[in-house]
Amino acid sequence: MYLLTGCPKRVKITLKGFSKLKNCYRHLSYDPNVTILGIETSCDDTGCAVVDGKANVLGESLFSQNMLHLRYGGINPLVARDLHRDNIEFAVKQTLEKSKLNASNIDAIAVTTKPGLLISLQIGVKYAKYLAKSYNKPIIPVHHMEAHALVARMFYDIEFPFLALLISGGHCLLTVVKDVDNFLLLGNTLDNAPGEVLDKAARRMKLRNIPAYSELVGGKAIEEAAKCAKNPELFAFPTPLVKSRDCNFSFSGIKEVLMKHLVRKEKEHNAVGDEIIPEINDLCAAFQLIIAEHISHRVQRAVLFCTKNQFLKEDNKNIVVSGGVACNDFIFKTLQNVGMQWNCNVIRPPPKVCTDNGVMIAWNAIEKIKKQYQFPDITLDSIDPKAPLGVNITDKVKKANIYVKATRLKDMFN
Repeated sequence: MYLLTGCPKRVKITLKGFSKLKNCYRHLSYDPNVTILGIETSCDDTGCAVVDGKANVLGESLFSQNMLHLRYGGINPLVARDLHRDNIEFAVKQTLEKSKLNASNIDAIAVTTKPGLLISLQIGVKYAKYLAKSYNKPIIPVHHMEAHALVARMFYDIEFPFLALLISGGHCLLTVVKDVDNFLLLGNTLDNAPGEVLDKAARRMKLRNIPAYSELVGGKAIEEAAKCAKNPELFAFPTPLVKSRDCNFSFSGIKEVLMKHLVRKEKEHNAVGDEIIPEINDLCAAFQLIIAEHISHRVQRAVLFCTKNQFLKEDNKNIVVSGGVACNDFIFKTLQNVGMQWNCNVIRPPPKVCTDNGVMIAWNAIEKIKKQYQFPDITLDSIDPKAPLGVNITDKVKKANIYVKATRLKDMFN
């Protein structure tokens, strides 16, 4: 039974009634046994999951395109779209089979509508609408970044408000999460996202030519190579934006410095073609280190800004780290150290839900249902590839003019 609001009268109707009513908002009452099918196609992974109101994952599937796109040197939007189209029906079918449910048994369908690659988002939304029409189910639109920020609450008892750092191949941002749909954007990337920079750097360093890393995505390959470093101080990297008193990020300069180091060493060793410089592990370690330092520096300022403006509870300050780059254990460890310095709990969801997945989309719908969220009908026009996250207060952060000393983390290699 669903409660429909936004019409001339509040009335209770059955599912069949939905197809006959237009220009109304749908309201699904929360029940611990509610089941949501989540569909995620914002980029290059086709993710589906069924989650219930008690935070149980009843079934899930994920069709990753990572290895294919590695051959293209980056994500090819047309290839991503075609693979979503090929995989989505089977992904949903497999998820429902694992959950021992069928489409008629679930209560609603949640789907990513923003932000992301337009033609990838369209595949997910079209299929969600097809299912909704076929089985008379309501659709719950989901903001991809909001889902990343909230999924940690599925696994940990995290109260609002909290600070979230979302780091991936497409984003790097800091936001105060005040409620399920109430976000304050403190900082964003000014150029490239860290995951993108890590992938491009790994490709240029030819890490795929090393058998141990040949089937790893770029960021993971760099993380593994860095573990074998003997002298990461061999390569110097300046800290980006050290004089900019805001919470924005910049990674393009780090990548440029890495390329200069690499070209210099390749000339020194006459490394051509597929040949790899002997100092590759040290270069990976130094590169990863400066990325971690830069992120940590901005997070420290965010914590001070939030404390000054009472955005976080003094006795329960939480920082959630999510997104694909959050899977990097070295970067996460540096952030935990920052948290210890500023009396903050640094929390990361399980790595498999840090990357794009259907679980976080379904859980976001559960969060909205608990808050009595009203769900408008969605169309292809509802898709917004460049949707911002919350209210942008980056200028206020800059005006606060908070000084934070850039912390060097070299001792973490000891």
